[in-house]
Amino acid sequence: MGSDESGKPAPERWEHFRHVADVGIRGLGSTMEHAFEQAALALTAVIIEPSRVACTKEFRIECEAPDPELLLADWLNALVFRMAVERMLFGRFRVRIEGERLTASAWGEPLDPARHQPAVEIKGATYTALRVARNTDGGWLAQCVVDV
Repeated sequence: MGSDESGKPAPERWEHFRHVADVGIRGLGSTMEHAFEQAALALTAVIIEPSRVACTKEFRIECEAPDPELLLADWLNALVFRMAVERMLFGRFRVRIEGERLTASAWGEPLDPARHQPAVEIKGATYTALRVARNTDGGWLAQCVVDV
């Protein structure tokens, strides 16, 4: 992700950004893979603080798309699908991208509405503000708006 004034690598992070009706999510990382992992954490953070998710069960996820932006949307939508179908929350991710193919592991736990108290339900990742690009500091940005 580049470096700060001391020359140390800048930390990986996720964040939300303002959008009129829904929620913008953004992942920043030293590699495209790390940015995708951080975007996934931002996705979880729309629902619950990611650190509150016990990472006890691993799921493998694979997707393929002709460019990085479509790959990001497919990745996030695969997570939304798994969360809905398996009734899971995810709090840790490992992403590998080779060409047009993404393979990943997502760790989490079954959703317990009483304990987790989810803020919203995410319907899906959209193409609004969809962007995967290198930053001026040499790091990567992966972002889009999610429909809640």
